[in-house]
Amino acid sequence: MASNPPGQGFQNKNRVAILAELDKEKRRLIQNQSMNNPGASIPLSRPALNKDFRDHAEQQHIAAQQKAALQHAHAHSSGFFITQDSSFGNLILPVLPRLEPE
Repeated sequence: MASNPPGQGFQNKNRVAILAELDKEKRRLIQNQSMNNPGASIPLSRPALNKDFRDHAEQQHIAAQQKAALQHAHAHSSGFFITQDSSFGNLILPVLPRLEPE
């Protein structure tokens, strides 16, 4: 069985003490914040509305980008492209024709 280096036990105890102190400080700050702002912990329904608005605006922005990319590709390329969601963030994807085997 391997033994720990001589100072490692002290380092582990020191880490545990530091983490415990940080956790205690974090709890104290959260408690002080909730005392200073008693209504702060009450969730409001408004963030959901803002999130829906942001999602809609983001979808419109992506649609505009896709349209611009598609127009650019058709104007500067002899290939054909389509708009489709991509796992890699591509706005448009090239379409390759399937040829019948001879």
